[in-house]
Amino acid sequence: MQHHPSSSETPAAQHAIDLSFELFPARTPEAETALHETVDQLSRLKPRFMSVTYGAGGTTQDRTLGMLQHLVNAKVPAAGHLTCVGAPRSAVNEMVGRYLQAGVRHIVALRGDPQGGLDQPFVPHPEGYANAAALVKGIRAITEIEISVAAYPEKHPQSPDIATDLDMLRAKVDNGANRAITQFFFDNDLFYRYLDRVRARGITVPVVPGIMPIVSFARIRSFAEKCGATVPTRLADRFSGCDNDPERHMAVAAEVAAEQVTALREQGVRQFHFYTLNRADLVFAICALLGIEGAAAKRCAA
Repeated sequence: MQHHPSSSETPAAQHAIDLSFELFPARTPEAETALHETVDQLSRLKPRFMSVTYGAGGTTQDRTLGMLQHLVNAKVPAAGHLTCVGAPRSAVNEMVGRYLQAGVRHIVALRGDPQGGLDQPFVPHPEGYANAAALVKGIRAITEIEISVAAYPEKHPQSPDIATDLDMLRAKVDNGANRAITQFFFDNDLFYRYLDRVRARGITVPVVPGIMPIVSFARIRSFAEKCGATVPTRLADRFSGCDNDPERHMAVAAEVAAEQVTALREQGVRQFHFYTLNRADLVFAICALLGIEGAAAKRCAA
């Protein structure tokens, strides 16, 4: 299926894209200083928002909140991740209040992975939210801020089938989610097929593709196996021989991501969410290849 932009868009609007970036909280003071520099660099790309992840059971909640506060103070639109793993509703609701108090006006609501990993079954806290749909409903009962949720082109690894997965997305949207952000994928046909299924369910919110720049091919392949994402053989071929050549690896990673975004953009996709792994350099290399304002200037100055 072809996904063309609306014919009412101007030529400039047809080529413009919205970016958002995911960050994870720093673990040391040195890493925090580096992360603040990353935020400063990425903010030059004028993202729609930057999100900050949240550890299982709220294990990073203070560091997540501190990073969100930094984004708010830096006048960067901030989105706080929130999960319901291992926590009662009262604790989760309290965190929503802390986000609001910090000036955060966007939450990425997620069930979260079981604390033992995805090979363990998810068991809701006895007094907690049962799943992401219940979490969205709980947040929506407190506030009218923006809520994004997760979507899975290849289904969530713990979903029994695609239909169940789509039912959950529908429940999240029915309960008040404004946007869905996908798990990373490397085959765009998987996204198009998924989007067709989503729309066939009557789900009309934006579905934003999650783009994973490949910082380390070996690590991404291992991570993809755990979360049920396919890594095409052609990618292994592209990264062959790059293991001991960081410069070449980064160049290939930038080309692969830029090609994926370009192909999606040609089919009318306008919003992209980058899983940055706190690496501004690779994001800038990708954006420079895409001709995004601000990225090219930095590339020339480097």
